[in-house]
Amino acid sequence: MIKRILVGLGGTPFTAVATRCATELGDIHQAQLTGVTVVDTSKLDNVGSVPAGADAYAQRMRKKKLKVTREGTEHAISLFKEHCSKNQVICRRIQYEEGDTFEAMIREARFNDLTIFGLRSIFEYGFVADPDKAIIKLLRQGVRPILAVAENYRPIKTVLIALSGSMESAKSIREFLHLNPWPGVKLLMVHFKGQKDSDPFLLNKASDFCQSYGFDVKTDLVEGNPRSDLLHYAMDHKVDLIVMGNSSGNIIKRSLLGDTVLELIHSTEIPLFLSQ
Repeated sequence: MIKRILVGLGGTPFTAVATRCATELGDIHQAQLTGVTVVDTSKLDNVGSVPAGADAYAQRMRKKKLKVTREGTEHAISLFKEHCSKNQVICRRIQYEEGDTFEAMIREARFNDLTIFGLRSIFEYGFVADPDKAIIKLLRQGVRPILAVAENYRPIKTVLIALSGSMESAKSIREFLHLNPWPGVKLLMVHFKGQKDSDPFLLNKASDFCQSYGFDVKTDLVEGNPRSDLLHYAMDHKVDLIVMGNSSGNIIKRSLLGDTVLELIHSTEIPLFLSQ
């Protein structure tokens, strides 16, 4: 069940996709949406080294960056409100933030069922100095589940579940089934023999669990390592979403699953559902 959705509004192409996904899910589940801006305006003061006598030029650059950023954010907010109205979805409020944007996401996520924004945009648009650290911070503080949208929208029809032998992987499956964001999707569950916590017998148990919720499930046991092979597998099977579990401790230690998640956020064009 989804009743409240938090949407990050950063004025990038990812924001338009996040808005579309959020309003569609809001329509499906009769959920309420909250938008929160995810641009740290304090970072815009940094225009690099300034040569002697170029202070006036640097000040103009700061003002220009601030103007462009605010215009992009206001456009994203306007688009968000327009989509809510068009889909007859309730927009509870827009939360404007100008400090540490990820602290704002952490605060707002506490009383929402799902957080949606473009995680990859923080690498491509310079929102933070250390994107990996920012993502770890979000996950450590419990901002889960997250729907990390891609730059281009795609309808969700086939979902890939990356099953490991960890408890976190099992929790992510339960979270996805309980929320049931897109009723009627087909599930493809893959387990890689080469991962550290490999347990092929879990596939049958996990598949049976998903079927008890009425899902159509196909399983696949394959050779390889999820860090190097999961994205290729997902692309070969033309899936529309990848479901993965996270353990904050694992991510901090850069273990197999943590590295796999961060690697996918860096590079994938496929949306990710990141949970416990």
